[in-house]
Amino acid sequence: MDYRIEVLTLPVSDVDRAIAFYTKMAGFELDVDYRPNDHFRVVQLTPPGSGCSIQFGTGFGACLVVSDIEAAHRDLAGRGLDVGPLRHKAGMPDWQGDFVPGSDPAHRNYASFFDFTDLDGNTWTVQERGPLEK
Repeated sequence: MDYRIEVLTLPVSDVDRAIAFYTKMAGFELDVDYRPNDHFRVVQLTPPGSGCSIQFGTGFGACLVVSDIEAAHRDLAGRGLDVGPLRHKAGMPDWQGDFVPGSDPAHRNYASFFDFTDLDGNTWTVQERGPLEK
């Protein structure tokens, strides 16, 4: 099972100010600024030439990307890791930030997740996107 780090979540005090800093000053590309309602927003930016992006917000930790979410869940649980339950985005394609139990039946990219926490309380979110390139 390959586990890829593709997204790191950064805490920021002002999302719009952070977007301006990273795009204008640091030259990052704005990939996503998704705000379907007043209670949910996802912002993702990528440095030039990088395979790893940053996100601003809460609810997600550092992200590991896998091509088979059920296999990754079994693998990490089989190693003795206390993994959270599988969940997927509710109401696709008009996602409002809610989840329902289980993996996405269609296995759409970036729709299925589970979490685990390391010994220091850092949260890792595992998400499905397939297939992963070598």
